[in-house]
Amino acid sequence: MKHITDIFFDLDHTLWDFEKNSALAFEKVLDMNQIQVDLDIFLKHYVPLNLKYWELYRHEKVTQAELRYGRLKDTFDLINYEVSDELIDLISVEYIKYLPESNHLFDGAIAILDYLEPKYNLHIITNGFHEVQAGKMKNSGIDKYFKTITNSEMAGVKKPNPRIFEFALLTANADKQKSIMIGDCIDADVNGALNFGMDAIYFNENNKEVPCGIKQINHLIEIKNYL
Repeated sequence: MKHITDIFFDLDHTLWDFEKNSALAFEKVLDMNQIQVDLDIFLKHYVPLNLKYWELYRHEKVTQAELRYGRLKDTFDLINYEVSDELIDLISVEYIKYLPESNHLFDGAIAILDYLEPKYNLHIITNGFHEVQAGKMKNSGIDKYFKTITNSEMAGVKKPNPRIFEFALLTANADKQKSIMIGDCIDADVNGALNFGMDAIYFNENNKEVPCGIKQINHLIEIKNYL
């Protein structure tokens, strides 16, 4: 793919190990608020609920506030642990505060960024909130690799909406035909980019079955097979 000049990465679940860092944040916040629940059981319910709420958020079916409240409220309801709305709101704020403090990246993230950075212009496109994403990148030491960072708040829309890809390309002064998107979500990252007319690589860490013809990797270092 010698024609590629610009690479756009997703952040969460692609470079930044969201689930590992999220678990550490919840461990701290639940302990701080003396909430006596088993962390593993809490996360067993929270993780799929969080993914469900993010899908709704991507498609404009819930607001940011509804996402932050609903994923916690539903989790506590499922584990039959009674908490007040005030405590849920407090946990939500503290979770967002402490989430960027952990800096675990996926295996191979630094190695592949070191490999790509001298050869390509690297960028981020994320649906995550600006206040959180900036901290994640700074604390994990990867902010230095990227020339531009586009988030959904800046663009006014979220992936897979084609307007966020258009906004990111304009910000990066990049050519659609010479750009590629790399991310973990088929809907938001891969189909979003492809429907916009931009190439894409699926980070398929869990080896899910994907439609024929989709470029995919199971480990970040495998990006070398394409770029």
